[in-house]
Amino acid sequence: MELCVISSTTKIITPFRSCLTRSIGSRLLQSNRLFLSRGGCSVRLKKPIRSLEISCASRKFGGGGGTRKVATTPAFETSLKEDRLPAELQVTETKRANSSVKVGVEVPAIVCEDCYQRVLSEFMKLSKVPGFRPGKRVPEEVIVGFVGRQYVLRATVESILKRTLPHAMESVTGRALKDSIQIVSSFPDMEKQYSQLKTVSYEVVIDVVPELRWNPENGYKNMKIVVELGDEIDAKKACERQLRQKYKSLGALKIVTERGLQVGDLAVIDISATTIEEDGSKGQSIPDAESKGFHFDTEEGNRLLPGFLDSILGIQAGESKSFSLVFPESWKQENLRGQRAQFTVDCKELFYRDLPTLDDSLADKLLPGCTTLKEVEETLAKRCQEMEQEAKEQATDNAILEQLRKMVEVEIPQSLFEEQGRQFYGARLLEIQGNMKLTEDQLASLSSQKAVNEFLETQRESITNIIKQNIAVGDIFKRENLEFSTDELVKEVENSISEFKKHKQEYDEERVKDQVQEILEGAKVLEWLKERAEIQYITRSD
Repeated sequence: MELCVISSTTKIITPFRSCLTRSIGSRLLQSNRLFLSRGGCSVRLKKPIRSLEISCASRKFGGGGGTRKVATTPAFETSLKEDRLPAELQVTETKRANSSVKVGVEVPAIVCEDCYQRVLSEFMKLSKVPGFRPGKRVPEEVIVGFVGRQYVLRATVESILKRTLPHAMESVTGRALKDSIQIVSSFPDMEKQYSQLKTVSYEVVIDVVPELRWNPENGYKNMKIVVELGDEIDAKKACERQLRQKYKSLGALKIVTERGLQVGDLAVIDISATTIEEDGSKGQSIPDAESKGFHFDTEEGNRLLPGFLDSILGIQAGESKSFSLVFPESWKQENLRGQRAQFTVDCKELFYRDLPTLDDSLADKLLPGCTTLKEVEETLAKRCQEMEQEAKEQATDNAILEQLRKMVEVEIPQSLFEEQGRQFYGARLLEIQGNMKLTEDQLASLSSQKAVNEFLETQRESITNIIKQNIAVGDIFKRENLEFSTDELVKEVENSISEFKKHKQEYDEERVKDQVQEILEGAKVLEWLKERAEIQYITRSD
């Protein structure tokens, strides 16, 4: 049942503050435990490729019913600096939507022939052809017949791709995003073209570093920020709530007799609700507002639908009450905002708390280690003040990041969107696992590609917004020549790696370094922006 009022204020999750207020290593440790991205590769905002080495075994090929992986046979390792092609490739580049480019590559016949001869030489080294000593040259027709013409054809096309793709990608080196290369041409079509024409042409789609546009230009330098704070973070009120909760936990529940519901009681109730049409007639049921055996703590009544508590005060066990209420404009479900509804509440059981006398004798029970009520209050007050300050800083960071998002225009590459989304989905699964123990079947179901894709689609807007924020932060860090010390980076990387080792988790040191660097960059940018922004704090009234 959902009877709680929430604020309509947009909340954007940001990694920077949460990582810095607790161990960076513990954060990275959590994100590393679920490998929902491609083979467990990094899902941070990816940096452009500075050098490109291609392995046909890991490239994706289009056509023929979808992408597929092609095995290399045999392997030919090439280096762009060491391998000079016998002729120039014809390369064309076409800009596409979502910060991607399509590169068309035409490989001259002389390059294809050179690759073919290399394939034959490699097979001669690896094959034991009857009648020929190992290492001796075998006539072309003999080696082709021994290995198989189709097998040689496939290996030649793979060799052509492996040798030419790094050269063809020179135009996007420094802009291309890692792990985003996709050969969209059909491999069988390339085989057919080569067998008939002795040349090969293919097309590659690759995501590139998105171009960021600020509106207005340099608007981030003098931002005016309004930070909305809820009264739930107020240290004094939070301290009072915590003390009251701890005190209530020491009381025994006893059945109420000979009176109705009062504030302070706990009621077990059944709730049903229907909409009321404009003409006053009964409408449809409201499943989200209905519940059976709901444990209603009257002291938490202010967190529920306004007027609900007042409408049932005085109700007795076994009694039923009906009343109408209007859902507020801040209600979670948009379709219910402003909707008038008829509620029926059946009271099943009614309890009151038999509380002990609140004095120093309860201090240790309220907060272990404390000897007086004053000490309990002071300890709780200190904790709540720290929490209030942290919540205020987090709200400030979120408000700044949200305004940055509105200032930037950028096309998000699909590969970047998918990997960022997988990171968030992994964090969601970790949270679920932390709250409840999942069975292997449940975890497998939640980790399925279908479940991940559904999450990516339903959370598309949120994921896109966070990527925009991250790109904006990175651009400011670069524009303003911000920096952090090498010692700070080294220290945090070492701390993070020690966390992985402590929990016996595998890790990639380069990935850890990249993620720590991103976190430190984000913290520096937020610090720089707050020093220059005009920030106003207002308290939200629910």
